[in-house]
Amino acid sequence: DDNKIRLFRPELNGERLNRSLRRLEMPEIPTDQFIKAISQLVNIDQRFIPDGNGYSAYLRPTAIATDAFLGVGPAASIRFFCILSPVGPYFPSGFSAITVAAETDFIRAWPGGAGNCKIGGNYATTVHPQTIAANQSAAQQVLYCTPDIFEGEKRYRVTEVGSMNFFVVLSNGDKFQLVTPPLEPLNDILPGVTRRSIIELAQNYPDVSVSDSRHFYLDELVKASQDGRILEIFGAGTAATICPIKSIISKQFPTIVPTGEKVQDDLGPIASRLLTDLNNMYYGRGGSRPDWTTIVS
Repeated sequence: DDNKIRLFRPELNGERLNRSLRRLEMPEIPTDQFIKAISQLVNIDQRFIPDGNGYSAYLRPTAIATDAFLGVGPAASIRFFCILSPVGPYFPSGFSAITVAAETDFIRAWPGGAGNCKIGGNYATTVHPQTIAANQSAAQQVLYCTPDIFEGEKRYRVTEVGSMNFFVVLSNGDKFQLVTPPLEPLNDILPGVTRRSIIELAQNYPDVSVSDSRHFYLDELVKASQDGRILEIFGAGTAATICPIKSIISKQFPTIVPTGEKVQDDLGPIASRLLTDLNNMYYGRGGSRPDWTTIVS
């Protein structure tokens, strides 16, 4: 709103890129050089940055190995480049709430794998189950639930919703409880920058308690939904920011529906507060942590 270009927490995005490069045994990129490179790109292509809440220039830092041989092994050299594109609403439905399908057959990532890294292979394998969900149930996205044996019983552990981190707001006495799956020790969930920002913001809201250290299961969500305790459900990520979810459908379980009030379009009070806080930072209107943005000069 002040006509200045801002990067949101670029140092965290640089750290995430290097974490992925380490997992693939590829040379790392110094974070200061990373920020300098994307700042120069934004300056050159600033005419492509759109105006308006929910609109931005999306940056996709990318690295590929460039060693002159065919084989599998650590990379000695890489080519780093960044793709920039103007973006608006992530889904065709605009900023409206979406329906997601609980997926218990296909697995996005597994414990000990690379689900906590920003690697192309993590996304390519999700296209097929997402297409099935769209064709069979008109769902816009998939909630990946990994089969688990818990106390001798097969259950489905909630992980991510498509390319977004997954959040639930529960009624919990005189407070809201914001719940999201933990990153460790299984390391099969991407540590999103938006996820981290939401958690850090919510931890400072006096009426919200945050739970990000306990795994939870699909049957628990069903029970909480039947008890009327699920107030809000949403996904969060760089591209979608915060995307409300109006229902979770499943072939094996009853439909899960949030029952809380809507205060902004399809957003409940907690998601709305978080999105407003983030947008205020994105667009130079202050927000809780204006220090999270870097102005590109």
